[in-house]
Amino acid sequence: MPEQEAQFTIDRSGPAPVLRVTGDWTIHTIGQIDAELRPVRDMVEGRPAIVDVSGLMDLDTAGAYVIEKALDSSAAEPAQMLGKHPVAGRMLAEVRKFTAGCDALPEPVALWRQLLERIGRSMTQVYEEMIDTIGFFGETVVACGKAIANPSRVRWLPTFAVAESAGLNAVPIVMTLSFFIGAVIAFLGKTILQDFGASVFTIELVGFAVLREFGVLITAIILAGRSDSSFTAQIGSMKMTQEIDAMRILGMSPMEMLVVPRVIALLVMFPILTFLAMIAGIAGGAIVTMLTLDISPTLFFNRLNDNVGVDQFWAGMGKAPVFAFIIAIIGCRQGLNVESDVISLGQRTTASVVQALFMVIVVEAIFALIYMELGI
Repeated sequence: MPEQEAQFTIDRSGPAPVLRVTGDWTIHTIGQIDAELRPVRDMVEGRPAIVDVSGLMDLDTAGAYVIEKALDSSAAEPAQMLGKHPVAGRMLAEVRKFTAGCDALPEPVALWRQLLERIGRSMTQVYEEMIDTIGFFGETVVACGKAIANPSRVRWLPTFAVAESAGLNAVPIVMTLSFFIGAVIAFLGKTILQDFGASVFTIELVGFAVLREFGVLITAIILAGRSDSSFTAQIGSMKMTQEIDAMRILGMSPMEMLVVPRVIALLVMFPILTFLAMIAGIAGGAIVTMLTLDISPTLFFNRLNDNVGVDQFWAGMGKAPVFAFIIAIIGCRQGLNVESDVISLGQRTTASVVQALFMVIVVEAIFALIYMELGI
């Protein structure tokens, strides 16, 4: 059956205007009638109006919305309905329920005020994040202290599993990237130093850069992106499925069950990965140096031992536990802050990686200043 055109008339003879609607009022027929109905709302002026549906044929929610909007859905009382229709009363009531009392659109705000508001909100979030992170750091230190005092309470099986997934499985990528970093440093040193006739000092450059800085830094960056996202996703999924709430009901501490094993695993595996990264970086630099400068392996390692020294190795290794603790804390904290939706899980995972990378760079700069003041 073809659709009939939507039509209306307005009867102003009574104390309240009467809107008589006829034809089909559906999404396909109300396009033109919507603009023509706008003057009706000015006549109503907040008073309850009357709608006559005795001539109304088909009606859907789009048509009911147009009718309700014309009758001023913000009025204190709903419009009275004349005539009978199988669905008109129910549809108008449903539409009014979702449109009555809607706030007006906010006035446009100047761009400079929006910018200042956004900056202020960001600064507040940074401050709150910092306070929460410091508090979580204290909780983690207390939980780790209890674990050291009573090793039998540590969940060793999950600890070994995390050590394997976050540490052992990261060995190939850590060593591969460190190897190429060492090779790039050697290429760069050879290219720059040969202009001064000092190409042989490329050996010292590789040793200082890899042992002191890049070995531990590359390891930290990889684990910040690889393990932190994993920690946040794992713990966040448990939070979404209410497994963590079940732990608390059963009297188990999420700190002991989830956080401590990950902290211990990273504290053990991070120095090992750093050591392997240093070996790979030195190997990459050594191969490039031997091939481009025609230096023997004996000369390379003798100069490395005499001019670089083991103190640079320990200067790099001393950063490893600090980076491990920071990465584990940030990943676990963001996982525990996940809410009950997938969007929150994605946001927290992203925040975990970004915060970990940021803190790794900041702490690396702090270590550089401390080493400079100590003359290391």
